[in-house]
Amino acid sequence: MAEPIGIEIRSLYKIFGPEAAVLMPKVRDGMTKAELNERHGHVLGLNNINLTMPAGRIQVIMGLSGSGKSTLIRHVNRLIDPTAGEVLAGGADVVKMPPEALREFRRHKTAMVFQKFALLPNRTVLENTAYGLEIQGIDRGRRTDTAMRWIERVGLKGFEKKYPNQLSGGMQQRVGLARALSNDAPILLMDEAYSALDPLIRVDMQTVLLDLQKEIRKTVVFITHDLDEALRLGDAIAILRDGEIIQQGSSQDIVLRPADAYIESFVREVNRGRVIRADAAMEPVSGEAPEVSVTGDASLEDVARLMADRRVTRVTVIDPASGGPVGMLAMESVMAAMTNRGGY
Repeated sequence: MAEPIGIEIRSLYKIFGPEAAVLMPKVRDGMTKAELNERHGHVLGLNNINLTMPAGRIQVIMGLSGSGKSTLIRHVNRLIDPTAGEVLAGGADVVKMPPEALREFRRHKTAMVFQKFALLPNRTVLENTAYGLEIQGIDRGRRTDTAMRWIERVGLKGFEKKYPNQLSGGMQQRVGLARALSNDAPILLMDEAYSALDPLIRVDMQTVLLDLQKEIRKTVVFITHDLDEALRLGDAIAILRDGEIIQQGSSQDIVLRPADAYIESFVREVNRGRVIRADAAMEPVSGEAPEVSVTGDASLEDVARLMADRRVTRVTVIDPASGGPVGMLAMESVMAAMTNRGGY
């Protein structure tokens, strides 16, 4: 299994249009996306993006249509060249790679899962899954063994001889995921990968990714316009608007401390009980610690259910790693955080 590598994006700009380089100083001096389009007929795709994606974590990039999220992910493997800035993957600047080095980077360091599946219709599930390995020149026996292992891991054993048109949308996306994982690239790029799926299948695929991530520890860049999906999947979330990052942080940061009215409108209808963790709402232990305990990573919804089942109004919050107490939670604090009262 390839070791994960981190990604560092520094001062990244993308202007679409023939005079992009000439107009860069104006954008750096504060020209807005609307002004750039009105005065010069150019589109500001990305505006001074700075983002650190730790190795082995899931980084979600979210925003509405036209926010720049798909443009951003395509800079990671340089399907789009930036107007200015750096994209460092494992310390190497993808922007400065010569053609041969870039081909090797794309072939061995990154894999991509697409919204529209992008399967080859004349190839079976097995042949589609092994396609990247075939391009790399891996011998038939080895690529078949590898592909079959990932077909089984994504729940498609027994379907390896089927063709894409014989599969449901969810099954086709599992093939796309198996194909990406077969390459054993440390960076997995997922551009609206689940957006075309029905809601129940979408949740199922999210679960598949989370379960696999515990084992594969890829650096996953996941693009979505769905906040619930972002909150469920992301170790970290960056929210874009008009090519700029408006807020970035954990799901707790986004829900508890929205940066502005735009972000607040996103999180208003979120089920806070499922997102907010016990350690985000806990208080210092005062007096004797309650006998009933929960781990700090438990959701408030689970804490409230436990309190009701055990008929208690306070619980001790313990550290998941050490097992030691780190705080306490009262029922009043749980309800306040779940209903957005009391300063949470």
